[in-house]
Amino acid sequence: MADWTDNLPEGARTYLEGRRLDEVECIISDLPGIARGKAVPAKKFARQSYFHLPDSVFYQTITGDWGEAADEDGFIEKDMILKPDFSTATAAPWTGDWTLQVIHDAYDRDDNPIPFSPRNVLKRVVQLYRDKGWEPIVAPEMEFFLVARNIDPAHEIKPMMGRSGRPAAARQAYSMTAVDEFGPVIDDIYDFAEHQGFEIDGITQEGGAGQLEINLLHGDPVKLADEVFYFKRLIREAALRHDCFATFMAKPIEHEPGSAMHIHHSIIDIETGENIFSGPQGGETDAFYHFIAGLQTHLPSALAVMAPYVNSYRRYVKDHAAPINLEWARDNRTTGIRVPLSSASSRRVENRIAGMDCNPYLGIAASLACGYLGLIEENRPRRQFKGDAYEGEGDIPQVMGQALDLFEEATALHEVLGPDFARVYGIVKRAEYDEFLQVISPWEREHLLLNV
Repeated sequence: MADWTDNLPEGARTYLEGRRLDEVECIISDLPGIARGKAVPAKKFARQSYFHLPDSVFYQTITGDWGEAADEDGFIEKDMILKPDFSTATAAPWTGDWTLQVIHDAYDRDDNPIPFSPRNVLKRVVQLYRDKGWEPIVAPEMEFFLVARNIDPAHEIKPMMGRSGRPAAARQAYSMTAVDEFGPVIDDIYDFAEHQGFEIDGITQEGGAGQLEINLLHGDPVKLADEVFYFKRLIREAALRHDCFATFMAKPIEHEPGSAMHIHHSIIDIETGENIFSGPQGGETDAFYHFIAGLQTHLPSALAVMAPYVNSYRRYVKDHAAPINLEWARDNRTTGIRVPLSSASSRRVENRIAGMDCNPYLGIAASLACGYLGLIEENRPRRQFKGDAYEGEGDIPQVMGQALDLFEEATALHEVLGPDFARVYGIVKRAEYDEFLQVISPWEREHLLLNV
């Protein structure tokens, strides 16, 4: 037991100091980003170097149905070999006993990474950068809503009740009073994050009723995706302690802004340690423009990964704090691609397209893949946009079906993300979309039942 616990990250060791570890949750992200796996007694975990799950966990839709995405062997639910990455070990402080979570990586019986495991997809893209002598750096921003408990899907989602006894009010962006309304939940979020060894760069009130944003410090893409994966669970658990739900739906409440996962990108030259977006005199480089061009060119094809559900497309509404096009500009939050104010050494490009409902591994991988293709193709972006980009026309897909069509045809993107991943993802999301099309909505019953 001592052998593996001695090598745990500092946060996990601090959490267990003076305590006996009871259980280890062996987890892996599926395509939607749900944690799948097994909980095992700590003594058993100490004796095992891997565990098995069927590969069918990656063929499952968000509803629990299945896409016919198995390979030539058929849907036989072959076992994968899941190996722990001990650098990801962290507390599960909301449990009743002393529990650690450990993220695992998926391999086949020949020790090859499973190509449609989301963490492996992101690792593949990061390695493509490293093969070119580049180190990609990302900083995700997480937006989410705290809402009243909703146990009947037929009922509309409503904002949670704040400390004042009034429902959370909208249009109070950056209000400290609004943040204080959720104080007990936020306190638990900070406490859980501290126990898990995570550093939060800040929490702010966003423009929606009960909508908050958490910023994370920039760093390695896989490590940051792990943190977002963990944070989603952490935040949900903190909310449940206070009789409310945390939701990462892209658009949970009508007439309110949606929730994004903005992704900031910079790239370091491994040999020199310098940001390749800035030249020796601090000016913007060709690589900076090529990266933006890659986002403009390939994001429409990647949108089905960054906006993975029918609800995702309800977020792209003019004047509702979400982009409707792929224009780029400096310090302009109406464009889909923004260059924030920064020093030359920290020059970065922000992708404002991705929704918070995306799988963090896949959303970051797809965004990096678009930028990578831009660097390889060496194209130039459109001219910088001036003014309010909401006044222009949208140029991104407006519905899931259209986004899937573009994704399925995007062979260049498939080569970066992995052809096997692209095949499985397309099949599963198409099955999911077909499921949705069988549902008759309240709008249809209200307006079509007696009028057509």
